[in-house]
Amino acid sequence: MRDDGGNGVSAEPAFRYGFAQSPCGGLAFELAGADVLLRTSGALWLAGERLLVVADLHLEKGSAYAARGQMLPPFDTRETLARLAAEAARLRPRTILLLGDTLHDGEAEARLADEDVRTLTTLAAVANLVWLLGNHDADGKRDLPGDSTTAWRVGGLTLVHEPHASPSYGEVAGHLHPCARVKGRVGSVRRRCFVSDGERLILPAFGAYAGGLNVRDAAFEGLFRRAPLAVALGERRAHAVGWGQLGRD
Repeated sequence: MRDDGGNGVSAEPAFRYGFAQSPCGGLAFELAGADVLLRTSGALWLAGERLLVVADLHLEKGSAYAARGQMLPPFDTRETLARLAAEAARLRPRTILLLGDTLHDGEAEARLADEDVRTLTTLAAVANLVWLLGNHDADGKRDLPGDSTTAWRVGGLTLVHEPHASPSYGEVAGHLHPCARVKGRVGSVRRRCFVSDGERLILPAFGAYAGGLNVRDAAFEGLFRRAPLAVALGERRAHAVGWGQLGRD
């Protein structure tokens, strides 16, 4: 059975998602039997493993655009890394997992400012820094600290950059930069979001310039076994939003 949005997901109104608001403003969520926290920053936190996960930083996207003549304020890398460092300071993770497309392109590492390299070096000194390869940074980093891999498995979850094309139990991915357009009584609001059917999870992009794709887009079709829940990111709180409240762009 398809939901009325025609997005290739089953409508199961009787299904109850396991979630609760956290004192930090995030959403405590049950994912494939694992307890995770969806942070208002867009980071995923697994407290039992002391694992902090962020997706799609796209460092040096601004400088890549500038090289093509599209001038943007060149502060995206600084802002993105400052938010990551703040999350690390609050949570004190044992491992920080970068879920792919951390660098915007193959030359982004060479364009990093010394201060930004120092921030990454500091993060690697206080936690195990792991870089998953993405489509934008398929060749990986060169001289930056940390380890590189294509997947990471922990607590029954498999963390990858790009989601598989069909439902995949316990998979955590990035790549699609999900955003939710939440319909209200008057108008709507668009926010970055997590999206999950309780079996798999797609993280929002963490990068300042990464942008987002509406979860009603065809790119999400077939990924979920049932109508998923969007967790839209407000300034101080993450909001659980049912599929029926989500609109198209």
